[in-house]
Amino acid sequence: MKEGNWTDITQPLRNGMANWPEDTPFEFALAATKEETGSANIGQMTTSLHIGTHADAPFHFEETGKQLHQLDPNTYIGTTRVIDVTKFPSVGRTELEQFNLDGARRLLLKTSEKNDPMTFPEDYKELHPDIGPLLQEKGIILLGIDIPSVDLIHSKELATHHSLHEAGVHIIENLMLADVEPGDYEFIALPLAIHGADGSPVRAVIRPAE
Repeated sequence: MKEGNWTDITQPLRNGMANWPEDTPFEFALAATKEETGSANIGQMTTSLHIGTHADAPFHFEETGKQLHQLDPNTYIGTTRVIDVTKFPSVGRTELEQFNLDGARRLLLKTSEKNDPMTFPEDYKELHPDIGPLLQEKGIILLGIDIPSVDLIHSKELATHHSLHEAGVHIIENLMLADVEPGDYEFIALPLAIHGADGSPVRAVIRPAE
C-alpha cells in the first residue's frame, strides 16, 4: 500500500455519544492526572464493545461462534467496494443484484444520508437475510454498514446476523459513509485483540484504490 491520503470513516468515541438502548454508554475520564502521579496522565474508559463503529464477532450472536481473538485480522484489511443504497426502502438480494459486485472482497453500504454519532436513530434501513447467500456467491467476506445493526432494533432472532455468519461474511456496523463516493477503496478497520470478546470498536479508514 502507498502512504498517506487515508480518510477516517469512524464514529469518534466521546462522552455522551449514542449507544444501543440499555447498553453500557461510553465514558472516558482521567483516573489520575499528571499532577497527581508526578509523571503522567492516566485515562480509563467504560463502554459496551458495540459502541460507535465496531466489529461483531460471531460469538456475539452464536454461543459456539468464534470470539474476537480467533478472527483473522486479514479480514479487516484490503480492498472494499462502496455502493449507495439510499434510494431503496430496504435492502435485500434483489436490490444488491442491481450493482456490480464482481471482484469485490468487502462491501460497504451507504444506507442513509445522515449518521449522527450523538443520536441513536429512531428508525433505520432494514437489511434482509437473503443478502447472506448473495454475498457468499460473490466471494465477499465482510459487510460494513452506516447504521447501528444489520438487524432491526427489536429483532431477537437476528436473522441477518445469522445469514451473514453462515455465508462466511463478517460484520462492521456504524461506519460514517455520508461523504464517501461509491467506488473501490483500500480499507483498514482492525478490531482490538480482546481475548474472549464478542465485539470491538474499530478505527476504520479508506482511500481510493489504485
